[in-house]
Amino acid sequence: MFSYQLYSSRNFPPMDATFQMLAKAGYTAVEGYGALYADDAAVEATKAGLAATGLTMPTGHFGLGQLETEVDKVLGIAKALKMERLFCPYIMAEDRPTDAAGWKAFGARLQKAGAPYKAAGYGFGWHNHDFEFKALSDGSLPQDRIFQGGPGLEWEMDVAWVVRGGADPLAWIEKYKDRITAAHVKDIAPAGQNADEDGWADVGLGTVAWPAIMAALRKIGVRHFVMEHDNPKDHVRFATRSIASAKAF
Repeated sequence: MFSYQLYSSRNFPPMDATFQMLAKAGYTAVEGYGALYADDAAVEATKAGLAATGLTMPTGHFGLGQLETEVDKVLGIAKALKMERLFCPYIMAEDRPTDAAGWKAFGARLQKAGAPYKAAGYGFGWHNHDFEFKALSDGSLPQDRIFQGGPGLEWEMDVAWVVRGGADPLAWIEKYKDRITAAHVKDIAPAGQNADEDGWADVGLGTVAWPAIMAALRKIGVRHFVMEHDNPKDHVRFATRSIASAKAF
């Protein structure tokens, strides 16, 4: 299923118009992020937007602090929006461990945070950026250490961030094929291009080898393919071009 990370449209309000645009473009699902369920009113507005367009929200991003301290609230949001999987998407630079033991402990912390959600029937895991692929002093990588500490964690693989981290996404797909349950589908512009969009590109118009990667992800059973662009100048352009490309892979 082709989904869309609504963070990509954060600079193009109102969100109800975004829901309509995505449904028209052919999406059947969206992925949530914090602002869409920051309070009860936001949850209701998001729920109404989904209902009006027939879109679903099978996956959602939640900050680690909220996952740990507001379990009942997160469970209520997930139930109201009919989510299936919850992913922790980020950790601030100042909070990141600096050695292998620290990252392993972080993985254990994530797994502990996810326990009540897994007990309630939700999938739970980590969503990467590039810093997890920068070697530590002992030569190991944070991504491996996270999974070592959290053996039950799922992985929402952000392929383009893996590439930006200097790693080979196909090798990582093979290595953790039993963990990957969702993937972020975004693209990287050729060197020196799209500087006003932080170097990202519409899917299929960049340098990421998406046909081979998509085939590998499908082969291991991934169902949630989430289009994302961190800073598009035109979210309609991004959304429409990207789903057209993805359908052709």
